Amino acid sequence: MEKICNDYEISEKTLALIPAYNLEFGTIAMEGKEEYYVKKTPLELIKHAALIGGAEYDGRRSSMSFLTGIKRKVPIPINPRKNIYAFPTQSPSQMDCHWIFFSHVNLISAAASVTNKETTVLFQNGQKLQLKASPHTLDKQMYRTWMCVKALSGDLPVMP
Repeated sequence: MEKICNDYEISEKTLALIPAYNLEFGTIAMEGKEEYYVKKTPLELIKHAALIGGAEYDGRRSSMSFLTGIKRKVPIPINPRKNIYAFPTQSPSQMDCHWIFFSHVNLISAAASVTNKETTVLFQNGQKLQLKASPHTLDKQMYRTWMCVKALSGDLPVMP
């Protein structure tokens, strides 16, 4: 039986937050080769981590939207000083929204499926995560997160 935690602190080691469809826990946190089963939802963990990183989730979201022009599925700089950026796989209000941590992604590839709406995310440490999203969607989210990193480093002009 897995150990269920009341809380989880997102760190530089976090790979992904996976929504859990379980009555006892709301998130599976992938960290290195480990998995943690956490009572809170992925969005609750993201919002708490943003606060620890220096600003509220809504403020970070608004800032990234302003700086990049992104309006939906906005990537969140959890803690820019520690290079912790995460992007949602779909609207964060959706129950099936996964959060992927940008700096750990090595490769995004189409999974063998009839609908071509399944993707494998290969992390730099060799871990894999299968998602029900198109490779195009995840590639777009990676690009958007890169834009956020560049915007905060001053390398991207502010969008009008």
